[in-house]
Amino acid sequence: MAPELRDARPEDRPFLEQILLAAANWTGEQRVSPESIRLTPELWHYLDGWMLPSDFGVIASQEGRPVGGAWARLLPASDPGYGFVGEDIPELTIGIVDGHRGTGIGRAVLDALLESAKAMGLPGISLSVEDGNDAARRLYESLGFAVVGRVGGSDTMLLPFD
Repeated sequence: MAPELRDARPEDRPFLEQILLAAANWTGEQRVSPESIRLTPELWHYLDGWMLPSDFGVIASQEGRPVGGAWARLLPASDPGYGFVGEDIPELTIGIVDGHRGTGIGRAVLDALLESAKAMGLPGISLSVEDGNDAARRLYESLGFAVVGRVGGSDTMLLPFD
């Protein structure tokens, strides 16, 4: 069943916190707890003050329940994200609820988010993908993202728009 997609709204922040937590704990091992996510500045800056004027995102639902989401945020050079490329390139965060991964929801929300970014006239979008997250990496590469840098055990990827 195809997900229903809609633009993210300010009231989606609690769900986006769940998605950020899922993204941080993509291995299945709890590296970050729900209690600590707001206390971890390098994660919390992806949602702090949501929804800023430049923030945008997509929520996927099935049977009336949110099951995935993706959003992008511009971060300053003074507080860069894991996939920081430049202050004019928003950084993507994406996550799918357990039990819904591998069903095409990730591609659906990412396609919709990329279309929004292009319509906004942005020059591109970036992200970070950790070593071992092969399914996510394959998805990003299939959409045209390419590695432009490396930080620790993660690649920074960029999709420039024409």
